[in-house]
Amino acid sequence: MKDQSSPWRLECFAELGSTSDFCLEQARQGADSGLAVLAYRQTQGRGSRGRQWVDAGQSLALSVLLDAQQAGQDMLGGWPFAASLAFYDGLLRAVPAVAGHLMIKWPNDLLLDGQKAGGILIEREGARLVIGFGANLTQAPSQQQTGRFAACLGQYGEVPPVKDVAQYILSSLTDWCAVWQQNGFGALRQAWLDRAHPLGTPLVVSSRTTYEQGKFAGLAEDGRLLLDTETGMKTITTGDILLEEGV
Repeated sequence: MKDQSSPWRLECFAELGSTSDFCLEQARQGADSGLAVLAYRQTQGRGSRGRQWVDAGQSLALSVLLDAQQAGQDMLGGWPFAASLAFYDGLLRAVPAVAGHLMIKWPNDLLLDGQKAGGILIEREGARLVIGFGANLTQAPSQQQTGRFAACLGQYGEVPPVKDVAQYILSSLTDWCAVWQQNGFGALRQAWLDRAHPLGTPLVVSSRTTYEQGKFAGLAEDGRLLLDTETGMKTITTGDILLEEGV
């Protein structure tokens, strides 16, 4: 049942294969934007670049269905920033003790003291957009499961019920879409920079065809990452971003 004060129709399931797959299927069937789907257990979660999202138990698995132009913009490039800002603010509201420990890694991973705690997957289905949010709440997957060290919110304080965490994120997403619509992408860009790894952070950017090493030099006007390398400034559109401290 939809809360009349909220633009979201939140549906909760004990178990789903993938909340994003569920939303994509609903989009194909003509569902309206504003659908939000929360699974208390997700068995086939997906991460970026075809990776599997490992659910370590009592995790957040939330996806939303949106009109791609809902924020009043004619480009999709702002959605990773609106989503990551909402994710950051929602988790901070859920566990205020993460303040000073939580950070966004370009474009939309969330780190706690340098270790991944959550990520976002954005997919298109016609005129609809599905944004999936996954976060480790009270338990993090092991390094053997993911190939990297991970963190969870529970390391920093008591975590509220997962439905409350989802509602914090949805409320924040509403707020950031309004900021985007009213003030343009520049407002998102600056807010994102305020919550991201600092300028000068050593980064490695890798993809199937490239490997670049340098220092984070901010964001281009359209949100692409600027990397200051030994051979000059590079503008990065996509790739895996590693903080050289080992993230």
